[in-house]
Amino acid sequence: MRTSIAISGCIVGLLSGFNAFSQYAGDAFRYSEINQNGTARFQSLGGNHAAIGGDASSIFGNPAGLGFYNRSEVAITPVYTSVNSKTDYIGDINNTSKGKFNLAGHASAVFTSQPGFQRKWKRSSFGISYSRQQSFRQEYRFTGFNQNSAYLNKVVEDVNRSGATPSQLEADFDPGTSSSGPLAYSIPAAYYQLYLINPSGVNGPPYTAVDNESPLEQVGTYNATGANTQWTLAYGGNYNDKLYVGGSVGINRIRYKYDRVLQDNYVDSPELNWVDQHEGLTVTGVGINATLGIIYKVNPLFQFGGSLTTPTFSSYRETFSQAVEANYVDGQVTGPEGTLITPDYTYIPLAANDFEYRVVSPFRGSLGGTVFIKNDGFITGTVEYVGYAGMRANTSYLDDAGNRDFKEGTIREIKDIYRNTVNVRVGGEYRVGKFRARAGMGYMADPYVDRANIDRSRLLYSLGAGVRGDRFFADLGGTLSTSKSVYTPYTLNNPAFYSSAVISDKTVNVMLTVGAFF
Repeated sequence: MRTSIAISGCIVGLLSGFNAFSQYAGDAFRYSEINQNGTARFQSLGGNHAAIGGDASSIFGNPAGLGFYNRSEVAITPVYTSVNSKTDYIGDINNTSKGKFNLAGHASAVFTSQPGFQRKWKRSSFGISYSRQQSFRQEYRFTGFNQNSAYLNKVVEDVNRSGATPSQLEADFDPGTSSSGPLAYSIPAAYYQLYLINPSGVNGPPYTAVDNESPLEQVGTYNATGANTQWTLAYGGNYNDKLYVGGSVGINRIRYKYDRVLQDNYVDSPELNWVDQHEGLTVTGVGINATLGIIYKVNPLFQFGGSLTTPTFSSYRETFSQAVEANYVDGQVTGPEGTLITPDYTYIPLAANDFEYRVVSPFRGSLGGTVFIKNDGFITGTVEYVGYAGMRANTSYLDDAGNRDFKEGTIREIKDIYRNTVNVRVGGEYRVGKFRARAGMGYMADPYVDRANIDRSRLLYSLGAGVRGDRFFADLGGTLSTSKSVYTPYTLNNPAFYSSAVISDKTVNVMLTVGAFF
């Protein structure tokens, strides 16, 4: 579990477990957001899947769209993604850019049966696709001159709240050997061994920071990689060229990794040059979901449709690691006796924590309509419902009481933090002979209950063009997504003494779908 496992046992929950439930509520949300994805054509249309067919994105969108196929096809979509992040922390602005090329953002094959002209059930198609449902790639950096606090102040407040004695902190530390090195089992134990916190007496509390006065320049970095990819099997049929129905099963694979560092650079401190707080997380998981869809053609100029997607039932394994590193003025620091000493350690890792848990993602539903403008193109729109408040997480990794507390606590945090949302998408295509031009946009509503300080809604814009031949097709598309989020390096009892970084992201995707009919 993403908390420090203490040998002494009594300070595990007190020191770092109080915010564990909100961490896993955030994980459930992270793996539940779905980005705009699929072929270049569908992404250029704003990601609309509800009431349009004849594209391989129907396999995982609305599988009823497979009933529109009249010939088989195979296609692949390479994607280039550029993520641009701007941070604002205590008045400092930083910009970071990162790009990544993926050969197969989407790959698919559709196999269509011959039409049954004498039967009301006409064409049917089987599709299989590989799609990149989410990208976790992100990198940002923030800096700020902080005259109020350091991460060290959070450690002091936590250890004083717990009432841990020096002997308990000693029990949470293994000095190791010359070959293995030291290892701490809680953050306060590491800070205690580095003489960054000192007890006021023999029995410990209250502890004080070795430097609680000097201002500091804070530098934070975050680097995340990974993706949520899905293999989907789908089948769709066509009843009398009026009613189109389909279903699909998706199998997800999740890989997520991040490295985070907060460096406190002390200014004119008599004790410290800098203190680094390192953090890393590696997560792997698998999941499964199902989708049912329907499209009804009212007349040649209008059709409507919808789809229902079950929650994705996923299981995850994670490894969470931390470390503390300090650099002292002239290599010495004031110890608890008030004399200068040379610390035995300058870098102490914490024991890595392994944990296994399960997540139930939100239920999703979509409803949309498409209006055709003779043979010149169409306009399509979709309304999506996402039940974020219904997310769940549970585990069998702990004892019975721990498993129950984890489940109930996470449910409580999810309801406190997230709300159900309604998203809107609209797009259109214009046709001239074999040429196609497309545009779309989407509004993804803010899923957070507390929206007083920042609007976390997302706007999606898309453009594209393509050509359709007798035996092949090619589509080029581009999307722009804008969003805001907040990261708080640490919290303190007094909100006036800590700050949050506001992160503004702009993600640009450029994709090319090439395919052939057979």
